[in-house]
Amino acid sequence: MPDPSVAYVLMGYPRMSELFIASEINRMEEQGTKLRLMVLKPRDEDRHHAVVDRIEAQPEYLPGFTGLKERSFLGWLRENSGPYLAPLRRVALRHPVRLARVSGWAIAQAVRERKGWRPRSVYMKEWMRAIAVADGLSRGRQVTHLHAHFAHGTTTIGWWAAHLSGLPFSFTGHAKDIYQPSQNPKGLLERKMRAASFVVTCTDANREHLEAIAPGVPVHVMYHGLNADFARLLAGADGSDGSDAVDCGCGHGHDESGTGRVRLISVGRLVEKKGFDVLVDAVATLVERGLDLGLAIAGESGEAEIGLRERITAAGLDDRIEFLGTLGQAELFAEYRRSDAFALACRITDDGDRDGIPNVLMEAMAAGLPVVSTGISGIPELIEDGVNGLLVPTEDAASLADAIWRLVKDPALSERVAAAGAETIATRFDGERLARQMATLFSGSRS
Repeated sequence: MPDPSVAYVLMGYPRMSELFIASEINRMEEQGTKLRLMVLKPRDEDRHHAVVDRIEAQPEYLPGFTGLKERSFLGWLRENSGPYLAPLRRVALRHPVRLARVSGWAIAQAVRERKGWRPRSVYMKEWMRAIAVADGLSRGRQVTHLHAHFAHGTTTIGWWAAHLSGLPFSFTGHAKDIYQPSQNPKGLLERKMRAASFVVTCTDANREHLEAIAPGVPVHVMYHGLNADFARLLAGADGSDGSDAVDCGCGHGHDESGTGRVRLISVGRLVEKKGFDVLVDAVATLVERGLDLGLAIAGESGEAEIGLRERITAAGLDDRIEFLGTLGQAELFAEYRRSDAFALACRITDDGDRDGIPNVLMEAMAAGLPVVSTGISGIPELIEDGVNGLLVPTEDAASLADAIWRLVKDPALSERVAAAGAETIATRFDGERLARQMATLFSGSRS
């Protein structure tokens, strides 16, 4: 049997916030899997992580769409359908019955979600993109399997394109794409799961949730593992041994100003589910207790940033909390090495959004930092309270402050959980081993 050749269906690529996807692709190639990257939206970011330069497969971008809101559907269709007409003709000639079936699925879903008499037009976009993907797969390197990341529109397109192409397909579900009903209304997620050869997700908590939606469908847990760029930094494979960071050899950083201030770091997009507001309140509590503490927050802007900055100012913490913005992996690695502890106050939002296992927790643990987080979603699958980190209740700034206080005031505890955390990542979250398991799944889908 020939080696598998897999087409990934991605909404955007490369993206700074989706390093875990680029790492997976890189490691799949290193395992010998030939890949094609079918990207639904034109590239919209100039920066990318170093791992992208090591990936052989080049993205194949679909034609872009203009916005659909506040304009007539027919006008939008006239403006955007041109690049998709030739693929539609070719697919119709090759697979007329399959095209009719997929068209029926799209119409049915659009009608199920209609508002009044008007069907949901988003499924016209996804139908057109599925046709373009299927047409693209008919040329170039032959593909034996289709895989989509995120269980919303990307997977809808992957499912329909796979059916048009006569290929098995699978998808990886992550966070809000499997928990928020609005992402897959009217039973759409169950239909996708039952159409898939298998489903992958990144935590056991997610697996239980998905198996309840579609009992009997195989759902495999594949932790993201430590990303490829960070693993290379830890190993010194790029010639950097962390010498640009302030380090005493104990694995923890120190305040460069020489004042003895404890340096706490947190990483994530500035959105509600990361719980940065709770972390700010915990820092305020610790400062009131007399702890000389500073906090660095790294991550791209989000809808919570304005309120967060206002909260910091109101608490009088402007001189203690700094925003580092979006950092590359080498920059972030240096920030971890300069810090004394890591904290992330994750929460489940009112609309169901949540993290699975935040990748930054694995990075901080691998870098030798003691970590504090909340016991929600898949985080307890990574952190065992008191063993390789500390867990606190969500939405509880006082408990979070107490946990940080324990790490600062008990160096033996801090060093013990930090060492155990690094060992956990090395033994249970090895990205190379997980990539081999993924390659086995792709090969098995054809047997």
